Amino acid sequence: MEDDITASVVVPARRLVGLPGEYDGHPSLKLAQNCEYRLFQRPDDAIHPGLDRQTEEDMAGPGLFCSNFEPLTRDDAQRIFEDVAVHDAFTRPMREHVARNAARADAGFSICSAEPRLISGKRSKNPRYLQVRPDVARPLDRYVAEMGARLYRRLPLHAPVIFPVIGVLSGRRNHPPGDGNRPLCVYGPLHYQELPELFMDYVCSLTGTSPSTTGAGSEGALTKGPFNALAATADLNNALVAMLLTGYAGFSSAAGFIGPRYRVDHDISLLIPEIWCRLFPHERDPKRLIEAGHLERLEDFELAGKPVLASRLGWRITARFVHTYFGRVFDNPTAVFTDEILKPELQDLAVFADGVNNIVEAQQRVAEAYFADDTIDDACPPLQALLHIMAYGHHDGKDAQHPEVRALFTREALLASDWYRERLGIRQKRDLALWERHVRSLTMFLSRAGHREEAERLGIARRLEHARAELERVSAAGYADSLIGTIGADPVHRSPRAAADAAAGTAQGRRATHPGGPLVTSPS
Repeated sequence: MEDDITASVVVPARRLVGLPGEYDGHPSLKLAQNCEYRLFQRPDDAIHPGLDRQTEEDMAGPGLFCSNFEPLTRDDAQRIFEDVAVHDAFTRPMREHVARNAARADAGFSICSAEPRLISGKRSKNPRYLQVRPDVARPLDRYVAEMGARLYRRLPLHAPVIFPVIGVLSGRRNHPPGDGNRPLCVYGPLHYQELPELFMDYVCSLTGTSPSTTGAGSEGALTKGPFNALAATADLNNALVAMLLTGYAGFSSAAGFIGPRYRVDHDISLLIPEIWCRLFPHERDPKRLIEAGHLERLEDFELAGKPVLASRLGWRITARFVHTYFGRVFDNPTAVFTDEILKPELQDLAVFADGVNNIVEAQQRVAEAYFADDTIDDACPPLQALLHIMAYGHHDGKDAQHPEVRALFTREALLASDWYRERLGIRQKRDLALWERHVRSLTMFLSRAGHREEAERLGIARRLEHARAELERVSAAGYADSLIGTIGADPVHRSPRAAADAAAGTAQGRRATHPGGPLVTSPS
């Protein structure tokens, strides 16, 4: 149901009713809504007729938006039609689509899901099309799913059926060394990272080579830096507070390569959700997985006298995890997930070490940019500590494994902090300003004699009454306390003088802390 652009809100779990027991372990929950009607798909596997059934159905229908598919003439369609082995391998929608275009009388063009565009004699590696969201394209399926949940939860018809986020499963694109790129293939099929390591990854957003991008490297915080008018710290602060409040565990799956020898494309990243939805809620708990030996921690080590900070990779699944859970999808999972898949360093230790160093060095470069442009001042305390560790290896002499640093990334520390209370206070101030503006605008509209009929038609008097009630509610002394469990609001709108004073003071402090020379402002 999701793609690139999603709106979300974090609410205290106590505010939501009618949820099943699997949500009980989360004091706050995130509600997410896709903002897009279509999903931007790259159907790599559709080049094999009959393999990607969804793409063949979509591309055989009308109203399709696509790019990097070869424009086929009638003769091209006839060639595919007459190749019986290929044509019969397609699913029925694509078979009929090819047959229709092979029989057409005009000189127009068509496309085929297995025919990416030819560029200099080679097939494009970046075929794309816009897929109408499945929940929109198949409303009956969505209705049945919601009604099943409604009956299971015993919800009346007027009550909404809410599906909060229950798992955070990021995908990673990896690549082996070559083509001028250092390796990024150190991750196994599934990793769990505690919040410090997880947010090092989020800050850097290091991606492997992809046909849809110009190369490998950091895409910026949360991958949306070029499209965001705010400093990345605002997004990172919000995301970190949300993870602390909800207690979601951060897992990630691999795509592209696992180690330098095993290419997996999207297979693993698509498989993990299939495994996840077959696990009971208690089976997804990382603490339980660690206690049962289903996750193993990666430890730092030395190679050729140089440190390799493999702990940045967090925890990874073990053969015991594969034996216990992958059998719910595979007949013989251990034949697929061998030791070399689960432990990529067994394929080539030097490549593994260079891949880890590639990650650590990229995280350092990205973190240094926050000091260069002074956005470090806008980061919340846990994020500030993390950026110091990423850039300089320590924060006040403590590395990422120090208990005091780890303690910053707990819900208890968040709720007890002054900076979180400040976020709630800012949220109240912004809500006050919003409802004051609503009351003022509605009152002004009602006061205009020429707008009386329109005001009656629009129910302005009723809206004004509601706005005044909301203004009274958000003005109450206890309103900020009622926001506990939400992310509040980020203090991004500081006055220019306050921002300049803060920047001057912290820059002076940084020069004293890091006397190695002036920081150079990067283009970012």
